[in-house]
Formats: sequence, structure tokens, C-alpha cells
Amino acid sequence: MKNTLTEDQKKDLLNKTIKHIDITDFDSTKIINAYSDMGFSSRETGKAAKLLERMINDKSCTTVLSLAGSTSAAGCMNVYSDLVKYKMIDVIVATGASIVDMDFFEALGFKHYQGTQFADDHELRENYIDRIYDTYIDEEQLQKCDETIKHIANSLEPRSYSSREFIREMGHFLKNKPDRKKDSLVEVAYDNNVPIFCPAFVDSSAGFGLVKHQEEHKREKKYVSIDSVADFRELTYIKMGAKNTGLFMIGGGVPKNFVQDTVICAEMLTKVVPMHKYAIQITVADVRDGACSSSTLKEAHSWGKVDRENEQMVYAEATSVLPLIASYVYNNAKWKDRTQRNWSNIFKKMT
Repeated sequence: MKNTLTEDQKKDLLNKTIKHIDITDFDSTKIINAYSDMGFSSRETGKAAKLLERMINDKSCTTVLSLAGSTSAAGCMNVYSDLVKYKMIDVIVATGASIVDMDFFEALGFKHYQGTQFADDHELRENYIDRIYDTYIDEEQLQKCDETIKHIANSLEPRSYSSREFIREMGHFLKNKPDRKKDSLVEVAYDNNVPIFCPAFVDSSAGFGLVKHQEEHKREKKYVSIDSVADFRELTYIKMGAKNTGLFMIGGGVPKNFVQDTVICAEMLTKVVPMHKYAIQITVADVRDGACSSSTLKEAHSWGKVDRENEQMVYAEATSVLPLIASYVYNNAKWKDRTQRNWSNIFKKMT
């Protein structure tokens, strides 16, 4: 049970908000060009930026953002919404935490705060403050986010939904909320018909809200549930409908493996599709445990998932290189001439 020591103490801990970087406010072109002639992670970053530019400029390519980890909470939230707003990303596959606990949470008007990794975690627990390394979240506000998810579920027809369907309802909810923070990823994706998939949707604040929703409706056995198989099927339909695909992956884990597997799933559905033509991954995961948070991109080629001609691993902490890469493509890629893919529209025909 919560045992807040003092309100003033909690305010002192939550007194400095995370500021989200604006990639449109600077031009990283000179840095990226210089990095391209250096070595180690710098050269990897330069190659990744120019590969992402090629991916965006390829008129036959559907671009997919795969998002895992806590970069949104750490200050990269606007990077992702800008990539969608400026027509550089067509599909998103993410963790539930990235979409709900971070993006949707801030869209509701809440904040992430600057803290320290050297905090007294017992003191934080006493004050209902959750820590993500050196970043804090007010647990009481997070529980309000849970309640909002429950409210959205209560408003829907009781049936199973893909996470894409439910997240679109979250976007619809935000459009009708005048006091929201505008231009969240959920809202911008809703506005631009960019589908968001969270294959492990309930592993987030959404999970608590949906459990409460189901618990309150268990007697009549009429409630909303999330169908991750439908997610896989829908995302595979996009892969089958796209001429070529390119992956821009922040972190790894479930979102990375999920989107890569669509090549194999399409083949199982009797339609052979090309491997993902482009693939970039930014990660600090190690390869020595046989994983690299779901295989290196070269290894993924052996599974028939990723074309080895256009792949780039970047071994770096994402918040240190992602803004440079995103600023480079904003200032150099031909996104103004790019056609919006509107992949969400294909599901209207299916229902």
C-alpha cells in the first residue's frame, strides 16, 4: 500500500521533466557525413543514416518502424511521431510499453521526469515513483492511464480485437480529448492511416486496464480481448501487399522478430514474398549469447527474412545516435515527394 512520506518530497523528486528532442530543429548532415569516414559505431551510424535515406527514397518500399526499449520515455518520443508525420514510416510494430506507458501516457497530459540511476529505490517505492534507469514516472498517473484504457475497452463492442484495432480506438479517443498533448505517435499514426501493432500489447499499462475491464464484465462473459494471432495475420497481409519492405529497428525483442517473421508466414499462406529488402537495427545487445535480442541481420538472412545486400547493425545506445540519423533523413530524404501508403485502409475492406 502506498505510504507517501511527504507531498513536498515527491514534488522534489518529480521536479524536472524529460524534454523531447526536435529533429527538425537542427541538421545533422555534416556529422553523419563525418561519421561515415570514421570507424567503429560512428561509421555504422553514418551507413545506417544513408541506408535509411535510400529506403525512404525507394518508391517501391513500405517502411516499418520496429520499436522496443525505453527511448520514448528518455526523450525520443517526438522523433517517432515526426517520422510518421513527414511520411517516412508506413507501419509500426512496437512494445506495449512504448505505445501505452510512454506515448499514450504523455498524450493524456502526464510527464516523464529526470531522475538518477543512483536513486534509493525504496524511497521511490514509498513515494509511488517508478524508475526507468535515470527516468521517473509517477505511478499514480500511470494508474490513471490504466483506467483510461479500461474506459476505452468499456466503450467498445465486446469481442476480440487485434492490437492494431484497439490502438486505433486509442487514437480516436485522443482526437475527441481537447486537453490532450497533440502530436503523440498514437494520434499522428491515426491521422495518417499508419497501423500500429503491439504483439505483446498486454505487457504494459494496457494489460492492467484490460484485466480490470474483463474482471468487471466476467459474469456476463462479454468483454474485449486482444488477439495476437490477428496481429500476425494482419501484418503478414501488409507484407504480401507491399512490393518491397524496409525495417528500421530500435532495439530488438518481440517487435523485431514479429515483423521479420512475416516473410515466413506469407510463404505458409502460399504466397512467396521477397525478403525484407532493407534492414537497420540499433542495439546494445550482445551476440555471444546466441541472440542479439532476436538474431543479427546477417543471421536473419539464413532464415529467409532479411536480404543481406542492404542491412546495417549499429551497436550503440539508441538515444545517442537515433536523433542524428532521424535529423539526417529529415534534411536529406525525399519525403515530400513520397506517397502515403495508408495501410490501415486495407483492413476497412476486410471487416
